[in-house]
Amino acid sequence: MARDTSVPDDDASSETNGDDRRNGGNESLLGRRSYLTMAGATTAATLGAATATGQSVSGDYDVIEVSAGERFTKRLEEGETWGNKLIDITASGAEYLIHTQGNSCTIRNVGIRGVWDGHDGSPLVAYATDPNGEVLVENVYLGDGSTAENYPAGNPGVFVPPSHAGTVTVRNLNYQDNPSNAVYGSSPGNPQEHPSPGAGGTVVIEDSYSSNHSSSGFRVGTDDSRVENCVAVGGNRGGWAYFNNPTYRNCDFSGANIGDIYGGNGAWSLDGVATIEEVYGSNPGGNVDGSFAGSARRTRPEEVDGVPTTPEEAASGGSSDSSSSGSNEDTAESQLSNLLLVDGSSSDVTRYEFTVGGDVERSTAAGASIDDEDRIDGSTVNGTVADWKDAFRFSGDLAELTVDGPGTVLVNGEEVDPADYGEQLPHVLEVSGEGTTMSYEITVDGSIELVADDEPAAEATTVSGSTAQSSITDGTQTYRFSGALTDVTFTDGTAMITVDGERIDPREYGAYEMFPHALVIDGTDADGPTTYAFEIDGAVVQSDYQNASIDEEDVVENGTVRGGVGNWLDAYWFDGDIADFRLRGDAAVDLQYNARDR
Repeated sequence: MARDTSVPDDDASSETNGDDRRNGGNESLLGRRSYLTMAGATTAATLGAATATGQSVSGDYDVIEVSAGERFTKRLEEGETWGNKLIDITASGAEYLIHTQGNSCTIRNVGIRGVWDGHDGSPLVAYATDPNGEVLVENVYLGDGSTAENYPAGNPGVFVPPSHAGTVTVRNLNYQDNPSNAVYGSSPGNPQEHPSPGAGGTVVIEDSYSSNHSSSGFRVGTDDSRVENCVAVGGNRGGWAYFNNPTYRNCDFSGANIGDIYGGNGAWSLDGVATIEEVYGSNPGGNVDGSFAGSARRTRPEEVDGVPTTPEEAASGGSSDSSSSGSNEDTAESQLSNLLLVDGSSSDVTRYEFTVGGDVERSTAAGASIDDEDRIDGSTVNGTVADWKDAFRFSGDLAELTVDGPGTVLVNGEEVDPADYGEQLPHVLEVSGEGTTMSYEITVDGSIELVADDEPAAEATTVSGSTAQSSITDGTQTYRFSGALTDVTFTDGTAMITVDGERIDPREYGAYEMFPHALVIDGTDADGPTTYAFEIDGAVVQSDYQNASIDEEDVVENGTVRGGVGNWLDAYWFDGDIADFRLRGDAAVDLQYNARDR
C-alpha cells in the first residue's frame, strides 16, 4: 500500500538545517528505554491510509488500530471539531497524521497508544494561515515515547509550521520520551533570511507536561507567544525562546542539560530572549529576562491541572486533577513523600518486587519512564527494567524488596540493600499430589527455589532461575518465589496448587493439558556431542520421559526448540506436527506419536 506523504512543504524538516546541532542537539536522550512492538488487530474498516477499527467503547471514544507499516490520516476542515479517539500504533511501523487544514478547528481528547517507531516527521500539525484564525489542540496524550534517540531524529508532539499567522493554543498535552520538541512552535517566527520565513502567528501553550526531549520541551518564537503553567523535566532545554521575545509564566522546569530555560538560537540574525515570570528551575541559559522564583516544585504529569496520564484517559476526556497550580502542598507528592527508584542496567533485565506500608503510584522522577506493564496490586509492585529507570512515590515504610538482576534500588536518593527488607523470596507455592503421578512446569517472573531437606535431584525436581519442573504422586512439594506466578503447565495428571495458602486454578495461568506425542534425542551411544533444533506448529514442553534429563540451557520458545545432548537423553512432549528439524551429530532420534497410548 502506498504511504500517505501529503504533509505540507513547511513541515518541521524545514527548520532542522543546523538549528539544534549547534546547541547540543546530539545529546543522548535521558532515560531512553527499549520497547517491544506488537502487530495490531485489523478489520475491514478503512480510515485514511491505514486499515483500522472504529470500535465504540464504554468511555465514549473510538479505538483506531493502525496496521503494521500503515498510516492513519485525519485532516480537519474549516470549523471541524474532531476527537474522542484512541489511536493504537503498537503494530510495527504504524503511524498517524493529524493535520488542521481549516483556519478554525479543534482537536480534543486524543490518546496515542504505543511507541512511535515510524518515520521521522510531524505527525500532528496545527496552524491557521488566516491572522484571525484560531486552532485548539486540547487534552492529548503522546506519552509512550519513540524509538528514536537523538535530535533531529524523532517527531515533535505538536508542530506549528512557518505559515501560521493566527493563534494556536495547545492545552493539556502530555508528551514524553522523544528527541524532538514537545511543542515545536518557533517556526512562525522564522526571520526573512530563513528558507521558510515565518508569518508571525501566536502559539499559546497551557497546562501541559513534557519529559525527556533532547531538543526542548516548549519551543516558541514570536513576541505574543507564551507558555503558562507547564512542567518540563529532563532533556536539553525545558523552555526555549528560539526567536523574538516570548513569555514563560508560572512554570516548573528541571533536569535540563543545557538550560531549564533558554533564550536564543546561535544560528540566525534574529535571536530569542525568554521573558520569565514566576518560573521555577535552575541553570538558565542564553538570553533570559528575569530570574527563577526558586527550584522546580512539580515534576510529574499528575501535578499539572488537566493533563491526561494515559491514552484512555485522554480519549475519554479525562485528565489528572491537581488542586493547585504550582504549589505542591496539596499535591499527591506531599501525600506520597517517599521515592523509590529502580535503576536498570543494559547488561541484563532486572526484575523487582516491593511492598510498602501505604499507597504507591508510578512516577517520572529522575527521568524514569512510565510502564503500564509494571503491576501495582494494592501496596505491592512488580516490574522489570533494563537500560531505563522505573520510579514510584509511596507513603509508609518500605516493607519488602526483592531484586533479581544487575539493577540497583534507591529510596529517597540512597541505595538500599534488598536483603534488609523482608524475605528475598516472599511467596510460598505448594504442589500437592492426588495419588497419581503427574508432571508439571511452573514459571514466575522473579526467582523460584525448592524448599526441601533433600537435594532437588532427589525429588526429581529441576529448578532453573524462574522455572521449576517436577513430577509428583503423593505428598507436597514446596517452593518459595519472588515476583508473580505467570504460568502453570500440567503434562500428566492433575494436582492441587496453593499460593500463599490460597488454592489457585492452574487453568488461569497456562496450559492445562497432556500433550500426546513424544520426541526423544538419545546421545548415550553417540560418538560425541549432538546439537539439534526443531519447530513445532503447536505446543511443546521439556519432559523427563524415558528418564531424560531436563537441561536449563536448552531453549524452548514459541514452539521452537534448540538444544544439545552428550551421553544423555533429551525428551519433549508436544502437540501438533514437526514443521522443521535439524540435527548435527549422530545421536538417535525417536519420534513417538500418541506415546501415552503405548
